[in-house]
Amino acid sequence: MPYCCWSSSPFPLPLRLLRRRSPLPSPPKTLTITPRSSLSDPFVLEIAEKLEDSLSSSSSPSIQSLPLRRLRDSSSHSLLSRSWPSSKDEPFRFTDTSFLKNSSILPALTPSLPSLSLSSPSPNLMSLVDGHLALSLSRLSSLPAGAFAGSVSAVPPGPLYDRLLAALASADEFQDRDLFWDLNGVGTPDIAVIYIPAGARVVDEPIHVRFCYSEGDEIGSQRLPVSNPRVLVVVEKGAELAIVEEHSGVGGSEDRCYWANSVMEIVIEEGAKVSHSYVQRQSVNAAHIKWTFARQELSSSYELIEISTGGRLSRHNLHIQQLGPDTVTELAAFHVSQSNQMQDLHSGLVLDHPRGYTRQLHKCIVSHSSGQAVFDGNIKVNRFAQQTDAGQLTRTLLLAPRATANVKPNLQIIADDVKCSHGAAISDLEEDQLFYFQARGVDLQTARDALVFSFGAEVMARIPFEAIRKSVTSQVKELIANL
Repeated sequence: MPYCCWSSSPFPLPLRLLRRRSPLPSPPKTLTITPRSSLSDPFVLEIAEKLEDSLSSSSSPSIQSLPLRRLRDSSSHSLLSRSWPSSKDEPFRFTDTSFLKNSSILPALTPSLPSLSLSSPSPNLMSLVDGHLALSLSRLSSLPAGAFAGSVSAVPPGPLYDRLLAALASADEFQDRDLFWDLNGVGTPDIAVIYIPAGARVVDEPIHVRFCYSEGDEIGSQRLPVSNPRVLVVVEKGAELAIVEEHSGVGGSEDRCYWANSVMEIVIEEGAKVSHSYVQRQSVNAAHIKWTFARQELSSSYELIEISTGGRLSRHNLHIQQLGPDTVTELAAFHVSQSNQMQDLHSGLVLDHPRGYTRQLHKCIVSHSSGQAVFDGNIKVNRFAQQTDAGQLTRTLLLAPRATANVKPNLQIIADDVKCSHGAAISDLEEDQLFYFQARGVDLQTARDALVFSFGAEVMARIPFEAIRKSVTSQVKELIANL
């Protein structure tokens, strides 16, 4: 079968001033930034100015909070040297973002919450609608003593406030941040915070974080509302947290056009454990671009199970730093790409300390000739990460002629005492497997459906919460029946 595979204003300095739309004020500090603005991408700054204008008219108290002002200041300055990505940029070599650039991008309006009703199988529900934390649609009263879940603006001055400021400040030093990370920093109306104190456990009943998108436009309108939700998770020493992150359209936007541009930062302290289930089932006409940035201290554990089936363009930028020895990271992803869909996972894992352990499994089904899959996974084992045990595997099923997969599993090893492996496989279903079913009286279509479902079942079975697992399994079965 033919396929394509490559494997190898709240702003201290408003952006409009930096573009010299109006005469620059006289203080020297503005003049020093002006030369950088001449190198900026006008399209990028136009989006940033629209986001800036939408927030300046907001009456939300979180807009003026110190953490948010610092975030916007850092992001707005970084945007001055950002350009819109193209295929000439290596991270976007196979990721076509023209769908976004050819649209009229406008900030999503403040949602009308009384018209919405959200459900969850967990008693711990945090709801974000079009980037806004919706406490009226959340249930957060059963968390253990000392835990906090809410807006960063609601955190009183004290040790917790200082801890959150430090966590946000450390993310400013993140070198791999890109345009979409900075656009989120400029446009987010709030920072939702989940804080679990030392020794506490939130495992049996996970915190269900629902990212909902209620504003969307008709297909062909060229109008694309964008929202920028942002969540900070801090899990202190010896604590345990189970979190379910779910993205979907609501209120009539299930099939509409919109752009979700989200960021989740996770800080895992010494000996802490985080189980993270991420389910993306957006409208197939939407754009979904997400950053996950996790930092693990010594002897900590982080597990991510990812299921992605929605979005015309879906890209997950995943970056994990192991900041101490004896750290465990386990990643498993299952994507389904149908007609005119792109599913893209770009991951980076950096190991700097001894005895790190990591496993990454990526699986994708491309079921249509216009469907595409992209995987770029980089595991970097630095000089002092001796006795590291790292494994990486990507497998893709191409079920139609001209279906496309571009995969690049990559291990960069500097340490000399390690056990590392990686691999990639791209194929259609095996003829002998189909023959095995048919020889036992099973018709061809039923055999294909069974084999396609079992391909992703390995990842779906790892979702630790039965209600979420059943919901995802049911949706995937329905997708497969329509392939």
